[in-house]
Amino acid sequence: QVQLVESGGGSVQAGGSLRVSCAASGDTYSRYCMGWFRQAPGKERERVATIDSTGSSGSISYAESVKGRFTISKDNAKNIVYLQMNSLRPEDTAKYYCAAVRRLPSAGGWFCPPQYNYWGQGTQITVSS
Repeated sequence: QVQLVESGGGSVQAGGSLRVSCAASGDTYSRYCMGWFRQAPGKERERVATIDSTGSSGSISYAESVKGRFTISKDNAKNIVYLQMNSLRPEDTAKYYCAAVRRLPSAGGWFCPPQYNYWGQGTQITVSS
């Protein structure tokens, strides 16, 4: 099992930047695929960005709404995943959650299952216009 704790949330004006972090403890972090998700009041939770267990840039996927503005990165030496958010918009206002799922073996190496089963407590991001 892995435990996740987010930090770095807060309030910012539109156009500003924030970086949120997610520290992991417990199991071997390098075996886990990581993701950032968000949920705004009255809306369903949505995927923001994901990255595989190695932190490979080729594995990164972003929601269309954040492409070019957000950057996910994974530091396996520090057991941390980051989400750098630039050019923030009011519609980015939400509670942001870090999530993890343990990689599974495949014929070509490893793959990330689609369902994330470990979640942090979330951190609030509020963007004002």
